[in-house]
Amino acid sequence: MCGIAGWIDWHNDLRSRQSALESMISPLTCRGPDGSGTIVTPHCALGHRRLVVIDPEGGMQPMSRRGARGVYTIIYNGELYNYRELREELTSLGYSFSTKSDTEVLLNAYLAWNHECLPRLNGIFAFAVWDEKGQTLFLARDRLGVKPLFYAPLKDGILFGSEIKAILAHPAIPHKIGPEGMAEVFALGPARTPGHGVFSGIYELRGGEYLDLRPGRLHTSRYWQLVSHEHPDNLFTTRQTVRDLLEDTISHQLLADVPVVTLLSGGLDSSAVSALAAKALKQEQKGPLKTFSVDFADMEKHFRPTAFQTNLDAPWVERVSSYLATSHSRIVLDTPDLTDNLLRSLHARDLPGMADVDTSLLVFSEAIKQQATVGLSGEAADEIFGGYPWFHHPDAIAAHTFPWARRLKDRVSILAHDFIDYIRPFEYVQGRYEEALDEVPRLGHESVQAQRIREISYLTITRFLPTLLDRKDRMAMAAGLEIRVPFCDHRLVEYAWNIPWSMKTQGDHRKVILRQALEGLLPDDVLWRQKSPYPSTPNPSYFLSMRRDLLRILEDSQSILHRIINVPRLREVMDKGPMAGQIPWFGQLMGNAQLFAFLIQAHHWYSDYHIQLE
Repeated sequence: MCGIAGWIDWHNDLRSRQSALESMISPLTCRGPDGSGTIVTPHCALGHRRLVVIDPEGGMQPMSRRGARGVYTIIYNGELYNYRELREELTSLGYSFSTKSDTEVLLNAYLAWNHECLPRLNGIFAFAVWDEKGQTLFLARDRLGVKPLFYAPLKDGILFGSEIKAILAHPAIPHKIGPEGMAEVFALGPARTPGHGVFSGIYELRGGEYLDLRPGRLHTSRYWQLVSHEHPDNLFTTRQTVRDLLEDTISHQLLADVPVVTLLSGGLDSSAVSALAAKALKQEQKGPLKTFSVDFADMEKHFRPTAFQTNLDAPWVERVSSYLATSHSRIVLDTPDLTDNLLRSLHARDLPGMADVDTSLLVFSEAIKQQATVGLSGEAADEIFGGYPWFHHPDAIAAHTFPWARRLKDRVSILAHDFIDYIRPFEYVQGRYEEALDEVPRLGHESVQAQRIREISYLTITRFLPTLLDRKDRMAMAAGLEIRVPFCDHRLVEYAWNIPWSMKTQGDHRKVILRQALEGLLPDDVLWRQKSPYPSTPNPSYFLSMRRDLLRILEDSQSILHRIINVPRLREVMDKGPMAGQIPWFGQLMGNAQLFAFLIQAHHWYSDYHIQLE
């Protein structure tokens, strides 16, 4: 994994603007701590920060090769899991290779097939190719948007980068945000509308899109999207296909020239990834799989069962690790780990985020990085197989909004009246919801219930999953750790999308088809364990610490929070205990302690990023 940034300008000679490019790639150092490279031509400046995963000697970037029409240069963030197969095909077509890197495979694939190379790629990626003779730029992002890519059109060119901070580092970009951007943060956040960069003039290239830029023309196109059709397979074949796809995906994602581990929570999804990884390593006669889990100090003392989390993860982690004979490391975090790193997680994300859910992942990733460079995680299984509560609760199914935003009224209750008029949160969220529904690929002759489940599935895959993928990428890459997500393999997502709901769920049992597909790999009690979310700390000390820090900020009359928040209402919330009067800021993931952390981040975000409201 890496960080990329670039600047195209057909009006100015960029050879005298090297310092601006350096300013753009410098904030991406954490994404690529192993090296850097730049190339500057009269109208193109490309920069790269490298994290070594494949071919340490041969994968340096920017990388240039001569094609039929001249010299092409690539900068690339990601991994191609099928690069070996692509290399063989390209070799048969007459393309030669001087390295073992997937970067050279990707560049040659573009030379061979142009944008038609994209459907051939299996991986997670964001890359740019500059055609020096044609003076054109090509940008592309993987299908599910696992790797980030933002851009800002200019009058005579474009700026782009792996993270918003890279674009903001350029002197031509004002740090302005209008009502729409603030609505993204305070009505939807930490979720974000696909394609939206929050800052005025900054956009996100959506997953499954590419961008073609030439003088006087900027055009984006979709090369991938979900397609609805009748599911052709019976129950037996469906189980086997899910199993086969997962096995093939994980065997490919274990490929690396550096140590690979898995993140293990004891839940179904991470246990499945770990089981298949351990099986693949055993077949290859490699050492035992290394697994890592995260937990919080005094969890047993402070944990209270809820409908979302009925029991602790730690005993299940131990059970799975013992069953699979993994070499396990348990990382235990305490409140200071979360509070001391809150602003680091803000700067990693560039936006206020998920509080301890973000910060714990950042610190956890740093601990993993001491032993490995690549980790496999279980994200996306709940999205594609329907594991979340909102797939099953009648109130959530019937709600005319995003299922995780059903209590927007409670959230808006702490906002200042003038700010509510400024961002119009109810209208904004409803508009984005209806916009998302308009995209749903319908299937005729479905029942009303099946149509609604398809809608909720689409909302979850395209609006909720990106929030988790963004979190995973930013927090892990801030530690120089690459996280791979096997359940985001597009073949599995495409297949699962059309599996009938009757196969995915049976009564109170969720993700049934996945559990059945994994029979024999894990103990039955693990296979059928109820979903448990990524843990946040229940320790009252975290609530008290966030409350104290937020009270200090509110004493500053110049804080932006006084323009955004209904302070008397917020103080009412703060006067209650850790578990009383919860405002669900972002579903079950963020209660009052996390709300306080979000607002602390918002205060520092406004000042640290020198934001100007439009």
